[in-house]
Amino acid sequence: MGGRGASSGISDKGKVYGSEYTAAYQSGNIKFVVVKDGANAAPMETMTKGRIYVTVDKNTNELKYISYYDKSNKRYQQIDLQHPHKVNGVKEQPHVHKGYKHNEKGDYKPTDRQKKMIERVKKTWYYFKSK
Repeated sequence: MGGRGASSGISDKGKVYGSEYTAAYQSGNIKFVVVKDGANAAPMETMTKGRIYVTVDKNTNELKYISYYDKSNKRYQQIDLQHPHKVNGVKEQPHVHKGYKHNEKGDYKPTDRQKKMIERVKKTWYYFKSK
C-alpha cells in the first residue's frame, strides 16, 4: 500500500506505492499499518483483494481505524475506534462511516458482525504487543 493505498502504484499526490505506510503486523487478511508521514489516515485503496487494514496511531500505538475494501479495491467502509461521533444524535464510539471518502453514505452503529471484528482486531493487537 502506498500513497493512501493507491492501487495504481502512484497516488494523486505523487507518492510511490509503499511509501506512506509501514506494516506493523499481519494476521491472515488483516494488516496493521502505521502512517510514516503526515496525518494518521486510513488507506483509501489496496492492491490485495480481501485485505482489511487496521490503522495504528503512530504516536500512541493505539488502534484508530478498521478499513474494508470492495471488489475494485477501494475503501467502502471504515470503523473509527478512538473518537466518538454522533449517530442519530447520540455520540457513538466506535462508529462506522460508509463510503469511499469517509461518510458520504452515512454514519452507523457497528453491527454484531463488525463488533466481532473489532474484538478480533483488539485481541490480535494485544497479543502482538505482549510478545
